[in-house]
Amino acid sequence: MDFTFSKEHQLLRKTIREFVRREVAPIAAEIDEQERVPWETIRKAAKLGFLGVPFPQEYGGGGAGEIGYCIMAEEISRVCSSTMTILGAHIGIGTMAIYLDGTPEQKARYLPPLCRGEKLAAFALTEPQAGSDAARIRTRAVRDGNYFVLNGSKIWITNGSIADIFSVFAVTDPALGARGGVTAFIVEKSFPGFRVGTVDEKMGIRGSATAELIFEDCRVPAENVLGTFGAGFITALKTLDVGRVTIGAAALGGAEAALDAAVAYAVEREQFGQPIAQKQAIQFMIADM
Repeated sequence: MDFTFSKEHQLLRKTIREFVRREVAPIAAEIDEQERVPWETIRKAAKLGFLGVPFPQEYGGGGAGEIGYCIMAEEISRVCSSTMTILGAHIGIGTMAIYLDGTPEQKARYLPPLCRGEKLAAFALTEPQAGSDAARIRTRAVRDGNYFVLNGSKIWITNGSIADIFSVFAVTDPALGARGGVTAFIVEKSFPGFRVGTVDEKMGIRGSATAELIFEDCRVPAENVLGTFGAGFITALKTLDVGRVTIGAAALGGAEAALDAAVAYAVEREQFGQPIAQKQAIQFMIADM
């Protein structure tokens, strides 16, 4: 197996690294302290095509695939987890669900503005009684003519208060359970009956917006069923599989930053007349990292 990056991927890494140095790093601490979304960074990233990095060019994406997306996740996470969390929820799960299981018409309608960064996406699965046990979701969707009416709530949704397009999962047949009784929907924030609830305060990654979503007789056009009716749980699992890969890349970026900081401090800090990097105990710690 060849693990060598292509020239295109190497150029992408160089471009993203320069963007991070110039645009992300200078405000990373500030946005976390102020608990604010770095819109200026997101808009600049959109102009460079970063919000559509893995998707095909026919939809306005960068065509860099999962490897290119992982490169971006690693490089941005070295400096700012908040920025990458926003982009990750938008690209890796919110938009990815539409790309993986959307109809040709849905892809043509939603992917171009999402890839261009004109709209942001979010992925709405988690509920108060259904976190890791996602099969226990209770949000209901009932058919009403050419619409489905959604009632329920979602919690801890990344980009929840700032997204325009949501991939939402709801129970359509309680008797069938997760395998056949859950359906995915594309919900726009303008749909009647949809609103944002509590915006969460967090201990870390404070520059990303995490919020509750509330559906009160939210009317969703039947044409916005995402994927096969009743197969929403499969759509969720497929999407999360992609998201987990890039979470790993983001974690790698954070670990690399921690290692760099530890080495720099060990070289700079002196005790007993020499840098602590000369101490074997410190060297062991760094080696473990």
